[in-house]
Amino acid sequence: MDKNVSIITDLDGRKIVIINDIRFQSRRRIDWKKAEEYLKEYIGEFFEITKIAEKVYVGSDFPDEFSHSNDTKGLKGANIKAKANMVSAIGELVQIASDKMEYPDFSGKHGTKAKSGWYRYTVRFGLPVYNEGGNLERYNIFTSRMLVRCDGNGRLFLYDFVRTKKETSKPHEH
Repeated sequence: MDKNVSIITDLDGRKIVIINDIRFQSRRRIDWKKAEEYLKEYIGEFFEITKIAEKVYVGSDFPDEFSHSNDTKGLKGANIKAKANMVSAIGELVQIASDKMEYPDFSGKHGTKAKSGWYRYTVRFGLPVYNEGGNLERYNIFTSRMLVRCDGNGRLFLYDFVRTKKETSKPHEH
């Protein structure tokens, strides 16, 4: 997979994945079947969360869930474009995941696939914004929650990225 993605550190010491590989330009019409096909290339791979040295595998359910979940269907505008463009940076997003929180498998909905529950991590990423002349103006920064299921053997599987939203900047105080 040829891509233009990098990991940087912001002034607060937090990691951000910079995604310059923009595969989906529109905010209105995302070809989710195309995104799902791209994500299928990751099935069987694993990535390590650098901070805590946990391996997260990509299972066969990830592409469909990412592309067709209720969370995805509810996104609009810049947030839907941002989620779609995450497809080229899955490995890097897993690497920088932080703020691990544990959740049970509510109502046993996922059975043995999530026998040991769920984990949510925070990820941050940036997408370029260009001016009318085609020059890079800035990066919009987004946050998302990486959803990982834990099977009965303790193996972690990437399930979805949810609650993708643009960060709002706070005015700098003088």
